Amino acid sequence: MYSCSWLRSSGRDEQVLVRSYGGDGSTDRRSSVRRVHIPNGIRGVVKHVVIDADSAIAQRSGDVAVLATPRIIALVEEACVRSLSEHLTESQTSVGVRVQVDHVQPTPIGCSVVAEAVLEKSEGRRLTFHVKVEDERGMVATGFVTRVVVDRERFLHKLL
Repeated sequence: MYSCSWLRSSGRDEQVLVRSYGGDGSTDRRSSVRRVHIPNGIRGVVKHVVIDADSAIAQRSGDVAVLATPRIIALVEEACVRSLSEHLTESQTSVGVRVQVDHVQPTPIGCSVVAEAVLEKSEGRRLTFHVKVEDERGMVATGFVTRVVVDRERFLHKLL
């Protein structure tokens, strides 16, 4: 049985998923990842040529043949993941928990874009990246992505 419990940790309230077993009342904290030590400033880059499948029409987010906002979000998330590739253990992964992106300029099919993520702040397991996407004409999108480092096996176990 799973329940959500409030625990006190380092003077801060945290909501933590706790698994309760039978009648003995024993519990097991579901995330063994408490802190990660990843230096601010790490950077991930993704280069991409916009194709029809990336358009707002194909993504069903609009009716014009330009780079869709959902694809921009996917590109900056990919850049975040790439930046972390050498900093997490094999048992760890990161999951997106918040995306704030301003899509400021359209990009036509056939244009090249570069998505970049730079780690701005690391607090415990929570990582905040400044992200941007540019094409040859300039800024396409800018914003922030927050990801949390988790134990892969325990995270996937929650789906069972």
